[in-house]
Amino acid sequence: MANIQKIEGKNGIKYRVLIRLKGCPAQSATFTRITDAKKWAQDTESAIRDGRHFKTVEAKRHTVADMIDRYIQDIVPGKKDVINTTNQLLYWKEQIGLKPLSDITTPLIVSIRDRLLKEPYYTTRKAGEAVVSTERTRSNATVNRYLAAFGHCLTIAATQWEWLEANPLKNIQKQAEPQGRVRFLSDDERARLLAACLSSVNPLLYTIVVLALSTGMRQGEVLNLTWDDVDLDNQRITLHDTKNGERRAVHLAGKALGLLQELKKKKLRDESNLVFPGTAALNRGPASIRTAWMTALKKAEVENFKFHDLRHSAASYLAMNGAPLLDIAAILGHKTLSMVKRYSHLSETHVGGVVASMNEKIFGR
Repeated sequence: MANIQKIEGKNGIKYRVLIRLKGCPAQSATFTRITDAKKWAQDTESAIRDGRHFKTVEAKRHTVADMIDRYIQDIVPGKKDVINTTNQLLYWKEQIGLKPLSDITTPLIVSIRDRLLKEPYYTTRKAGEAVVSTERTRSNATVNRYLAAFGHCLTIAATQWEWLEANPLKNIQKQAEPQGRVRFLSDDERARLLAACLSSVNPLLYTIVVLALSTGMRQGEVLNLTWDDVDLDNQRITLHDTKNGERRAVHLAGKALGLLQELKKKKLRDESNLVFPGTAALNRGPASIRTAWMTALKKAEVENFKFHDLRHSAASYLAMNGAPLLDIAAILGHKTLSMVKRYSHLSETHVGGVVASMNEKIFGR
C-alpha cells in the first residue's frame, strides 16, 4: 500500500510517497504537488504488480553503451559476421550511446534509421599510386542490417538481461529491398567459362568452379573444404560451418565427383588437409583464385558475372529441370522458401505440366 506523507519545510510543502508491497523492496519518491504524488503511487503500484516496475528501473540504470558493450563481449563472438555486426553496433553507440535505455523510443530509432539512409559515407580504393575516395549512400538492404543488429541487441537486453520491458524496435518495418539478383550462365557462357577455367594457370580453378556450379555451394564453403568433410564412398560432402549455422549435406555426382576423386589421388600425406590449399610459400590457408577467376571471365567473354552467381546458376538449372522449390531450398541450405522464390519463374513449364496432369486426371483428355 502507498503511504503519502505531507512534509512542511523552509522551501514549502512536499509530499513523500512510500510504497511497501509484500515480497518487493520499498519504493519512495517526493513531489511538490499532491496530484503528482497520487499518480506516481498509483502507476508504480500497478507496475510492480504487473512485474514492469523493476525493468523500468534497470532501463534507467543502464545506458545504450552499456548494453552494446555487453552484447559485443557476450553475444557477438558466436555470430558468423563478427566484424560487420560490431561495426553496425558501434554506429548506434556513437549516435545514442550516452542515453539511458529508458529514453530509447521507437521515434528515436526511426530518426536514426532515416539518418542512415540519407547521410553519405566514404569508401577508398587504390588506383595506381593514388587513393581514390568515393562518396556513397547506404542502400535499404544495408540499413536493414543495421536495424537487425541493434534490434537483436535490444531483444537480448529485454528477454535475457531484463534491462528493458520491451524492444522498442520490434514494430519498425524493414525498408523495401529490391528483388534478389538472378544471373545464371547460358549454355554457351557455361561452355566458354569452363573451357577458360580448364586452361587456367591455376590448376585448382576448374575443379572449384565445377564443384560450385554442380552443388550450389558458396565460395567460402568450397575454398574452406577439408578432406574430412568429403565422403567419396557415399558421394557426399558435409558442411559443418554454414551461413545459417546449421550442418548441411551436399550430394556429389557426375563431373564434380570424378574431379574430387582424381584430386584425392594426388594429395600427399604431408600437405594441408584442405581440399584446395593455397601455395605454401605465399598462402598457407585456402587457395586464392581471384586473379585466375577474373582472367577466366575475361577470356570467356562472360560479363556481369560474380563467383556467387555460380550458386544462382545451380539453383536456376535445378528449377528449369523441374526441381520443387522446397528441394532447391534444401540443396542451397535456405531455412525458408523466401530466398528461392526468385527462381520460381524458371520452373513455370514444370508447374504448367503438373497443372495439366491434374486436370487430365480429374476431367479426362
